[in-house]
Amino acid sequence: MNETTCSTGLSELDAFLQGGLPRKRLYLVQGEPGAGKTTLALQFLMEGARLQERCLYIALSETKDELTEVMDSHGWTLGPIALLDLADVQHLVAPVEQSTVFHPSEVELQATTRVILKEVQRIKPQRIVLDSLTEMRLLSESALRFRRQMLAIKQLFAGIGSTSLVLDDMNWAAPDTQMESITHGVIRLDVLPDSYGKTRRQLRVTKMRGIDFRQGSHDYVIAKGGLILFPRLVAAEHHREYNRDLIPTGMADLDRLLGGGLQPGTSTLLAGPAGAGKTTLCFQLASALAQQGRRVVGYIFDENVDVLLARGGTLGHAIQEYHRSGQLRLEQIDPAEISPGEFAARIRRAVEKDDATVIILDSLNGYLKAMPNEDHLALQLHELRTYLGQQGIITLLVLSQSGGVGHVTSPVDVSYLADGVLVLRFYETSGEIKKAISMLKKRTGAHETAIRDFQIDSDGIKIGPPLSHIQGVLTDTPTQAS
Repeated sequence: MNETTCSTGLSELDAFLQGGLPRKRLYLVQGEPGAGKTTLALQFLMEGARLQERCLYIALSETKDELTEVMDSHGWTLGPIALLDLADVQHLVAPVEQSTVFHPSEVELQATTRVILKEVQRIKPQRIVLDSLTEMRLLSESALRFRRQMLAIKQLFAGIGSTSLVLDDMNWAAPDTQMESITHGVIRLDVLPDSYGKTRRQLRVTKMRGIDFRQGSHDYVIAKGGLILFPRLVAAEHHREYNRDLIPTGMADLDRLLGGGLQPGTSTLLAGPAGAGKTTLCFQLASALAQQGRRVVGYIFDENVDVLLARGGTLGHAIQEYHRSGQLRLEQIDPAEISPGEFAARIRRAVEKDDATVIILDSLNGYLKAMPNEDHLALQLHELRTYLGQQGIITLLVLSQSGGVGHVTSPVDVSYLADGVLVLRFYETSGEIKKAISMLKKRTGAHETAIRDFQIDSDGIKIGPPLSHIQGVLTDTPTQAS
């Protein structure tokens, strides 16, 4: 047991707080109903019980049956955790007290405080949860009486050396900052507004005296077994040494276009309209890298994984073979069911635990739908790309553009984030629709500037000669060169 810090029961939150909550202090946990405050509080107490600390749960808003129901849903039991059920304060008030000239709420407040005082002094718990402040606020009636009452409870808890959490529903009419000023720290649980898909939740530490805590919002989910927290990715904290030598794909025409191949630590964006061959090209690259013994993990947002694996031809057989061997792993991602933080955590696990060296995102259009807005996409993608770059990962990004033959537009401009940009286009010539490919950008060295013919057949992709006889392929009006 650490003598200076108190583990919260969430290792990620402890890491934010440089080891946990400073002991013998009072902390506020804010959140609207359903945010997971009770679950977090129970995890805090269960961690204390695991460390053989005396723990007390003071229930002002939930009955013992309701609390037991919450614990059963997670497969937990109270065990050595003491429970003081004060959900119904009426039974605490003696008949003589009820007949006094004092207002009923004042009598109930005094009775509630007296019972809490007696139980705390009897057990002398090292961890306390008070759930919730709403009832204390209603019994106090005035802001002054509420503040005095909470200061008295704070002194009581501190006097016996307890580390305490007080839960607040945040359902009062006007903002109340009294408890934020009284407590040593504030943890806020937010339920984000959404119009479709899974409810998203975020945790923020908004105050913690004496600690340089991790700021910002962090996604979390409530699952069986408690809160699972996904820390906001900070790329600057993740560095490792890696070989920066250029890796040829083994396909001479494609390597020529790429300027020799792909370089570890770089990201390549494959952009083009639907049907142009972006996914096929992406997995041709992935298969070539897998053939060299590199572990590839692909996150599929748009295309069904089963459909992708059912592809015929040489490329389809290669994908199936590498998928069976585990060299190429494909994960279906539903943007309505996963938060950006959880997705980043999956990628980190693939890189740091599964030794992935190639990451595919197909496509950024699906990734965009997992984001609250375009600004968040750019920030998240920048941090993710930087992290992967510092880990020496080859990243392949697919972006579907709208339009076919003629004007093509992107749903969001992320080309500036990629180290290299491959563009695919449709063009019309001699009464046929054909495809073209070109490398527009490469930060890490020279590349071919030609626009080449691009074909897909049962053997995969074929890159043809430069389209020297046509000009304007990348514009709206391709014409025969003079």
